[in-house]
Amino acid sequence: MSPDRDRETDRTYLLRALALAAAGAARGEGGPFGALVVRVGAAERESPGEVVGEGCNRVVACNDPTAHAEIVAIRDACRRLGRFHLEDCVLYASSEPCPMCLAAACWARVQRIVYANPRAVAAAVGFCDDDLYCELSLPPAERRVPLEHLALPGADAPLRAWFADPARVRY
Repeated sequence: MSPDRDRETDRTYLLRALALAAAGAARGEGGPFGALVVRVGAAERESPGEVVGEGCNRVVACNDPTAHAEIVAIRDACRRLGRFHLEDCVLYASSEPCPMCLAAACWARVQRIVYANPRAVAAAVGFCDDDLYCELSLPPAERRVPLEHLALPGADAPLRAWFADPARVRY
């Protein structure tokens, strides 16, 4: 596919993400964010170019701080496809993903992320992720929510048992 065609396709899907953002916010479900997952490669019996997951921010509707549009879309795609990796998919988001959503996209192994609004635009209307990016760069004990390690005998037993299980599902 040519770079111009790629950009036109990206524009089309970003417009859908923006429409999801507007609709979800108008319904009062959460912030003005939308996302979709599009399959770009084809696995057996699957069609490339198909929207396999959609979502808008549902933090308010679900009383769930993790119900960001990107996570809702990733969960939808994984449920529909029956798998937890999305290597053959692109995540389209109305705005630059926050650190949580970026991490979720990495865990899902999406091919790439395309977004419409840089995080500075979202910050200008009250959705600033800069403090989270700064938090992640601090040593764990210096973060706003400090991480404390408490060594317990045998704490690694579940990890070792999982690792030793030949039937484990790697991810």
